[in-house]
Amino acid sequence: MTTREQCAARDAADPLAPLRDAFVLSDEVLYLDGNSLGPLSVGARRRIIETVDEEWGRGLIRSWNAAGWMAQPTALGDRLAPFIGARPGEVVVADTLTILLAKALIGALRLRPDRHVVLTDEVNFHSDLYIAGGVAALAGRPIEIRPIDRTRLDEHLGPDVALVMLTHVDFRTGEMLDLAGVTRRVHGAGALMLWDFAHSTGAVPLDVTGADVDFAAGCAYKYLNGGPGAPAFLYVRESWQGILENPLPGWLGHARPFAFEPDYEPAPGVQAFVTSSPSVIALAALDGALEVFERTSLDEVRAKSLALTDLFIELVEERLAGVVEVVTPRDHARRGSQVALRHTESYGIIQALIARGVIGDFRDPDICRFGFAPLYVRFVDVYDAVEHLVAVIEHEEHRDPAYRTRNPVT
Repeated sequence: MTTREQCAARDAADPLAPLRDAFVLSDEVLYLDGNSLGPLSVGARRRIIETVDEEWGRGLIRSWNAAGWMAQPTALGDRLAPFIGARPGEVVVADTLTILLAKALIGALRLRPDRHVVLTDEVNFHSDLYIAGGVAALAGRPIEIRPIDRTRLDEHLGPDVALVMLTHVDFRTGEMLDLAGVTRRVHGAGALMLWDFAHSTGAVPLDVTGADVDFAAGCAYKYLNGGPGAPAFLYVRESWQGILENPLPGWLGHARPFAFEPDYEPAPGVQAFVTSSPSVIALAALDGALEVFERTSLDEVRAKSLALTDLFIELVEERLAGVVEVVTPRDHARRGSQVALRHTESYGIIQALIARGVIGDFRDPDICRFGFAPLYVRFVDVYDAVEHLVAVIEHEEHRDPAYRTRNPVT
């Protein structure tokens, strides 16, 4: 059985260990929720202060030019492109994930006017399902949103399917899908592929170029640590640029925004998918948050992610076999950077852990979810978290009456 001393030795030898100092974290808290909201980084705080005090405070409106505010969506897009295996000029940072998915959905449906079905996962993140339904209602022609069992995708791929929209890592279980394999099968049926990278980017190396992905979108507030509500990103493969239309055109996606022309002419490249003014302070936070990734590689991040999740699964199964169920795949090729445990009283377990300073989260109906962000999570954190989990269950702390009423955010 692994000991805490062995975990401490692994931390001492960990090449990513120094990166923890790049984050504003208390040693009194074991933060295992970076798969939902990444912590504040030193770089993000510095850039926010610089933007507020210097660029906005002293530069005022001059900073649109002097500080390059207008170019931030595409400049940050180029910084994020390597995270997903994209090329410069294929990624833009703007809006929220749901809005960017809507843009891609509407645009893709227009590219397949002779097809009317959108396939998606029946257990997809609910916002993805909601926006797909909203897009269908506004499409101007009959569109069927068909939620399916993703393991039976091939049975549904037919001549009526225009688009398939899937999330690369399941938000509940942490199961990771085969990016290249699924995309290849979708293309073989003549459909387009839209991926949601919300639970992948910054934790898992991705290769949209090698997988021939058409479109993708992802958020920046989880493993990228861009801050609550951070702007999202959209990927449009270069071969689709100038063909895929932005269905929500705005002046900053115009070829000449300050010519104030009455008719819309899209800007070249991914700039066309910018609709309105960039959220400058939020983009500054993301800009600073990305600095820590310059000190490592996604391959190193992935290697530690798998080591952390392996350790957590091992310890849980040693200590709590038959008490909780590990629902996250053991197979590395099918695992993201989180581990999900099933228990009938999962909400109370998470609340009791939070009271002990171990922060994970709950997903309805019965999932305890723990994220292992390799930039700051230590091996001793994993060991200690399991110790607390065992204590909570053995002492029945999760049955405290205070946990019978759920918080608005779980």
